Amino acid sequence: MDAALLEMKDICKTFPGVKALDHVGITVRRGEVHALLGENGAGKSTLIKILGGIYVADSGEVWIDGKPADISSVDNSKREGISIVHQELCLCDNMTVAQNIFLGQEKKKALFCNDKEMNDEADRLLSTFGIQIGARDSLGGLTVAQQQMVELAKALSADARIIVMDEPTDTLTDREIQKLFEAIRTLRDKGVGIIYISHRMEEIFEIADTITVLRDGQFIGSLPVREANYHDLVTMLIGREMNDMFAALDNEVGETLLEARNINCGKQVVDCSFHLRKGEILGFYGLVGSGRTELMRTIFGVDRMQSGEIYYRGSKITVPNVQSALSYGINLVPEDRKVQGLVLIQSVGFNIVFGVLDKLYRGLRHDKKQERGTVAEYIRKLRIKTPSAEQAVQNLSGGNQQKVVLAKALATKPDVLILDEPTRGIDVGAKKEIYDIMSMLASEGVSIIMISSELPEVINMSNRIMVMYEGRIAGQLAGHEMTQENIIILATGGRKDDAS
Repeated sequence: MDAALLEMKDICKTFPGVKALDHVGITVRRGEVHALLGENGAGKSTLIKILGGIYVADSGEVWIDGKPADISSVDNSKREGISIVHQELCLCDNMTVAQNIFLGQEKKKALFCNDKEMNDEADRLLSTFGIQIGARDSLGGLTVAQQQMVELAKALSADARIIVMDEPTDTLTDREIQKLFEAIRTLRDKGVGIIYISHRMEEIFEIADTITVLRDGQFIGSLPVREANYHDLVTMLIGREMNDMFAALDNEVGETLLEARNINCGKQVVDCSFHLRKGEILGFYGLVGSGRTELMRTIFGVDRMQSGEIYYRGSKITVPNVQSALSYGINLVPEDRKVQGLVLIQSVGFNIVFGVLDKLYRGLRHDKKQERGTVAEYIRKLRIKTPSAEQAVQNLSGGNQQKVVLAKALATKPDVLILDEPTRGIDVGAKKEIYDIMSMLASEGVSIIMISSELPEVINMSNRIMVMYEGRIAGQLAGHEMTQENIIILATGGRKDDAS
């Protein structure tokens, strides 16, 4: 590790009614992976947007290579060698991979784009990640994980000295994550400074050299990873001790409530069978592309089932659409809350009652009293932190947005609640609150199916675990069988006999 490459000193930024950053600083050295941690609302995004020239700080200084730097615009930031890989991909589906990588910085031959040079260079950049994507491939035909790799290659094409990666592994498989880490280590060895933002603690301990923690817009501290441990980091993040991350499961599991038999839907769902009992939390684990989400979309009526049977309370039912599923008391909280779960420009209250509007209107009569009561009930029950029910949901933290999506589903009074990645993209404190809510719901008799890519989460928050591989149920684990080793064996095509 070398001298300081980037220094952000005493950065302050205030928005109307909110002090987002209060004398915050971070120092990144050459050849360093510097993890930036903080709960949603801690100020990470604001600090990074200032570094990227999207926001201008009210006060403070930015130094690069020991000299004051002007990053008052996005162009200035890029000229300083700063590249930001945002969590939301900024790519064009109707263009090729190479065209996306060099968008805005096209290589020219006379007056025309030099496609050959761009394709050759794009192939070289992509080879850094060891993935099979061609420069001439259409971006729209790639998976989300592959598109993420293209976004990273786009950042590398600008010869950035400082790269910010905001939750870069959110949609990647374990294998792709390791490929990404190999590329990060290569960049680190070349002297690039990397700011790495992630909620996944295991990633921080594996890839980072240094950690900086923010909380409520303030700098809490920086320390080398070798001096950090999980418990102390969580305490720094939330400002209090957290003895038990996962909620205790004292739910009483009853009779079978929902049963799926030999469900088929395209290549992603092949001959899948499972059952769910009353008051049970049934975990579903599988690598990206294993078919977990597709199976639940079929059960929920989003995708049409090609063959198979669904039984609810012992009777065979048909679920041709979402409304039919809702009528049977089945509801789903989708993986992408911002796109599929919320109307971001609308209020917290509107989003909570969105699924029960038909019950709040009788002809032209609007039952405002019942609506206010429903909204107040779930804001209180789920401890949604919002100034009022009228607050636009887009202004809430990720954890509180997730609670609003949960509230919208719970307002329909479901017997079966499907949660697809319920804690993705939220901080450690909010995760614990979601776990507590799940435990509470199960103890109240709600049956939960939880899809999760996080092994500690699926192990500690499930009564049983179903593991999927290439569209099929690879096996079921319960009790002492629910270990990381056994789950991974099944998730990668091994047999249950191979599991201990």
